[in-house]
Amino acid sequence: MRRLLAFTLLLSLLVGCQSKEGTSPDSTTDQKQPEIELKYPIPVAATVGMVADLVKNVGREYVNVTQIMGSGVDPHMHKASRDDVQTIMNADLVFYSGLMLEGKMADTLIKVSRNKPVFAVTELIDEKTLLEPEDFNGHYDPHVWMDVAAWSQCVDAVKDALSQVDPKHADVYQKNAAEYKKELEQLHQYGLKTMQSIPEASRTLITSHDAFNYFGRAYGLDVQGVQGISTESEAGLKRINQLVDMLVKKNIKAVFVESSVSKKNITALIDGAKAQGHDIIIGGELFSDAMGEAGTYEGTYTGMLDHNFTTVARALGGTAPEKGMQGKLTR
Repeated sequence: MRRLLAFTLLLSLLVGCQSKEGTSPDSTTDQKQPEIELKYPIPVAATVGMVADLVKNVGREYVNVTQIMGSGVDPHMHKASRDDVQTIMNADLVFYSGLMLEGKMADTLIKVSRNKPVFAVTELIDEKTLLEPEDFNGHYDPHVWMDVAAWSQCVDAVKDALSQVDPKHADVYQKNAAEYKKELEQLHQYGLKTMQSIPEASRTLITSHDAFNYFGRAYGLDVQGVQGISTESEAGLKRINQLVDMLVKKNIKAVFVESSVSKKNITALIDGAKAQGHDIIIGGELFSDAMGEAGTYEGTYTGMLDHNFTTVARALGGTAPEKGMQGKLTR
């Protein structure tokens, strides 16, 4: 079983060692995490909303989680600000996703890991579960949370990390983790049911960038992104023309924008299809690299995926309750 060692992992992010052959996503050495004197609730910093939500659900009353990147923030492009660094320094523990999602924060996380525990939640995911797209230079696709069953494996990484740092409450973290995994299993089953309700000929999901590959694999959709996995890549005219031709040929009626990515490429697709006499609508806004607003149902991981499942199913001709799995959707 792989154990997290933040310095080694983050160094591998910088030198590009996350390859399929000969190395695992999280390299292993005998380096120990720095020891800390705990105070409750434990101050925790988490990079993105999906990670923060994991820690909140496992730690509950024993943690106070501060999320670094808020709603609508693109983690691929985010560089640590002075306030971000202060948030990290004020925390006793730091959690991040890993798999190069927060690549521009690598330097900051390396420095912090010398003085306090830093954990990647993806450390325990089975490598066989990870996708390695051809155009991603030997690295794994970091958008694992789009497959609820795969992301559920991250619950144990958080549970183990909190238990390691706070063994006094290990039994509580174990119980909380088990309860949360049951919730995630219900969410996964909802995703399977709603996506299977879409007519087979309509199961094509076109979005701004390739954040939905795990989503497509898990729930049976052909996923096409205008940009590559990282939003740093620019969409070329050739790629846009290819997708326009696909839209027309397959008579696809809806495409989707993302809450944390510019809409300009999706607009180009719609305009290109219209020029060929094919009208397309925006089927809705999906959450990809960031969740909804804090304090809302969509601002939780369950709400984020419930929204995506429900929005995609209804736009592509499937069946899903208007307010989602739990009747809580607000948008």
